[in-house]
Amino acid sequence: MRDDETGIPGLADEGLTRRLKALACTAPLHDLDARKAKLDWADATIYQMAEIALHTIDQVTIAMDFDTGAGHDEVIDRLLPFIAQQAPSRMPEEHVRVAKWVLDNLINVGTTDRGFRRVYGSIGPGGYQRRQFDFKLLVELAARDGEVYLRATDEAINVLVGALDTDVESAQIAAEVKLENLINRGRLADAKLAAEQARYRTVQYGETLRAKLDATRRDVRSVDWEREVPELLDSALSHIEARFRAENAILKNITTARDETEDLDKKRRAAELVDIVGDCIRRHTRLQSRLADAGAVFRAEQDRQQFSGPPQRATLDLFGQLLVPTLGLPLADAVAPAEHFFHAAAGITAPVVPSLSSLVSLLLRPAPERDQLVGEIPEPELMPAEVTDKFGDDVWRAADELLDLPDVPRRLSGLLEEARGSRQPGLATLVALRAVHAYSPGVGAARRQGDRQVLLAVDDGTLLDDPEFGGADLLLSTAAVERADEEENEEVA
Repeated sequence: MRDDETGIPGLADEGLTRRLKALACTAPLHDLDARKAKLDWADATIYQMAEIALHTIDQVTIAMDFDTGAGHDEVIDRLLPFIAQQAPSRMPEEHVRVAKWVLDNLINVGTTDRGFRRVYGSIGPGGYQRRQFDFKLLVELAARDGEVYLRATDEAINVLVGALDTDVESAQIAAEVKLENLINRGRLADAKLAAEQARYRTVQYGETLRAKLDATRRDVRSVDWEREVPELLDSALSHIEARFRAENAILKNITTARDETEDLDKKRRAAELVDIVGDCIRRHTRLQSRLADAGAVFRAEQDRQQFSGPPQRATLDLFGQLLVPTLGLPLADAVAPAEHFFHAAAGITAPVVPSLSSLVSLLLRPAPERDQLVGEIPEPELMPAEVTDKFGDDVWRAADELLDLPDVPRRLSGLLEEARGSRQPGLATLVALRAVHAYSPGVGAARRQGDRQVLLAVDDGTLLDDPEFGGADLLLSTAAVERADEEENEEVA
């Protein structure tokens, strides 16, 4: 069937969209190899970052349980032998730094929602449209004991098995049939890959059920416990029963092949298959216990959310109890309560997890339905950039020469007088601006950029006597900056 307007088969367009999304999920991995040459702390071209990223997702997925995930340090420890094989001549400290860099990029540390966004096109009745696909690969969650652990998302698991948006149960059955067929034909190397993919699908199936139970704990009304969840539980129990029979039969065949073969390579591969299929059976056992408790979880959460009532807490009138009394105090007495309030309200550093008030509101918010199609991206109207540099290159060079003061500090007044004597327009203004900026110099930025020296300004209480500028007659001097790599070399030495 062809669309009346586009003349393009609908099924072909749907298949193209699925393949584009599959490529989008692998884009962050390829981006690691594209950016590794720009790292300033190591020559990272020797590392295959995409392979390390795949191995990272693999280790997180294997370590995932129904309620918990993998710790950051645990994942890094598992990555180090694999990274060391790629660069055995490099120092172990560099291997650890590479592992942390790859892990942070898979979590997408530094962004607001720690998610990835890729643009793809789709063809519909309105023609060709650009759409956005939002996804995550690794997410950080907080356990009940306060520890933060990692979990792999569905998109990350699909990257491992080379598919996207596949029906989990159908994929699990297909993987088991493929595994059994490969074992019967003696192709143990291919059977190991099929067994690993079956284990990934087992994890993904448990993740689907865990998400339903977590949504129930947040809000019973957000989950359909009348039809959807009971059908899901019944199908999951039937799925586990069938998988137990299939996996135990497969395990028996592998064990027999391991014990009877004389080929050491086949014996080793068969032993690896025994461990993988045994892990699948253990995961299904834990999943079955969670399914048996799902009904009790629903009834307990229904009672708790229905009869708990609104939270009771004392409220504070910020205007009447804090602001008005503070404004009536003398300045010396009002500083202490004002500082205490703002330090508690604003905080010093951003917390790793949300605050209690925002966390409660997030947990009680109904889970929204996930929409893969955000909408058409508007084309931005770009205006030509305006020239904003007020000072020319000659003025900047002259200012650099005046402010190069490695030996004896100089007064700002003398520098301004010398700048006016050069008769370069704007030189005195640039010197004054850079002197004010040097009062609080960016030493950290200078170290990261590799600058050898930085301009420092000190106010000793002398007033500036100048016809154009006012304020303090600053003492200016330049100081050497110790670079980060030199400091690391000294620590190693």
